[in-house]
Amino acid sequence: MTSLTAARLQMTLSLAFHMVFAAIGIGLPLLMVIAERLHLRTRQPHYLALTKKWAKATGLLFAVGAVSGTALSFELGLLWPRYMEIMGAAVGHLFALEGFAFFIEAIFIGLYLYGWDKLSPTAHWWCGVVVAVSGALSGVLVLGVNAWMQLPVGFAMDAAGHVTNVDPLAIFKTYAWFTMALHSTIACYVSVAFAVGAVYAAGYLRGKRDDYHRSAMRIALSVGAIFAILQPISGDLIAKFVYRTQPAKFAAMEGHFVTSSHAPMHIGGWADETSRETKFAINIPGMLSFLAAYDFNTVVKGLDSIPRENWPNVPLTHLSFDLMVGCGVAMMLLGIWFAWTWWRQGVEQFASRWLLRAIVFCGSLGFIALEAGWVVTEAGRQPWVIQGILKTKDTVTPSPSIVPVFTGFIALYLLLGVTTVLLLRYLGKDESPDSTLTP
Repeated sequence: MTSLTAARLQMTLSLAFHMVFAAIGIGLPLLMVIAERLHLRTRQPHYLALTKKWAKATGLLFAVGAVSGTALSFELGLLWPRYMEIMGAAVGHLFALEGFAFFIEAIFIGLYLYGWDKLSPTAHWWCGVVVAVSGALSGVLVLGVNAWMQLPVGFAMDAAGHVTNVDPLAIFKTYAWFTMALHSTIACYVSVAFAVGAVYAAGYLRGKRDDYHRSAMRIALSVGAIFAILQPISGDLIAKFVYRTQPAKFAAMEGHFVTSSHAPMHIGGWADETSRETKFAINIPGMLSFLAAYDFNTVVKGLDSIPRENWPNVPLTHLSFDLMVGCGVAMMLLGIWFAWTWWRQGVEQFASRWLLRAIVFCGSLGFIALEAGWVVTEAGRQPWVIQGILKTKDTVTPSPSIVPVFTGFIALYLLLGVTTVLLLRYLGKDESPDSTLTP
């Protein structure tokens, strides 16, 4: 295994692991504050039980995410020194801003967990609101770094390759940051909401047919349905941005090899780089051109217009894109189904085992879509680590110790993963809304 391969695999593992906890840190506090607000309004004990359960889960998963995020920050400097030299000077301050949001979230998680009997109910709820807002803000700010990697702006480089004339807020003035932040934040809410709904739907199927489980499903799926319906809108915005700024990624996403107008959309299929065609796909004539700019006459650049050495991994990017879209469509349809049955059947909607099974089935789709979407974002930008400026192969460390370090990180993440699962199982044992659930 080469150093470049080992470094890329290590970053893939680290990001795939950390993203789950980052998403939970954004999505779960929103469910938590909704549940507490419902308790303040109704004084129903099951809402309080849900709030305390989700608060405990938030605290636990925030701690695990802090560990994985710290490891990830070390990897950036150790594995990619040239990247950090340029990125640190241009947008390194965004990590500092993200750190401020992170610490605010940590402080108010502490107040929230240990302030049940020490703060007024309203003040306690507002602490939860700060947790939810700062969690989302943390993700939005750090996405500025990734948006800058896709569209590097706000700096200049001298003849020696040193960064000069930095505009610290330049990336926040771009459409790249707005679309990525919007799409990713919505994805976090969708993935967490459907996962939480699936946990309680599984309990409902096992006979736990009480207000506690019904309310948990309704809170989670209401949030999930709203954001799942909004997600295609944000997806369309970001796809159009990619079409305008990253033609190689756009072509790889759709398995589009030949520059043309009236370009077809390929649904599914295998993007064969050798034959330069997408085989076994469902083709919709002209739809790719229309989606790119609302005009069937739009010319969409194919991979034939891009030097071969600058192609991303086309099969991986295309399959990941289709997987992301497929999971998103499934969750959107489930959200519509959930809303329809609630409107038509009210409290009887969960009498349908088919609906409950669908909720359980879709529970993992949000995180699958989240991971697949980031594969599209990162693999689709290759071979560039900073688009048009620095290639990934030119920034990896020359150290020969990457492979053993990679092995050590696998062990670390296995330990964290197993520990987290065991703690969550322990946390989930007591589902009684009448039990004492104070932290």
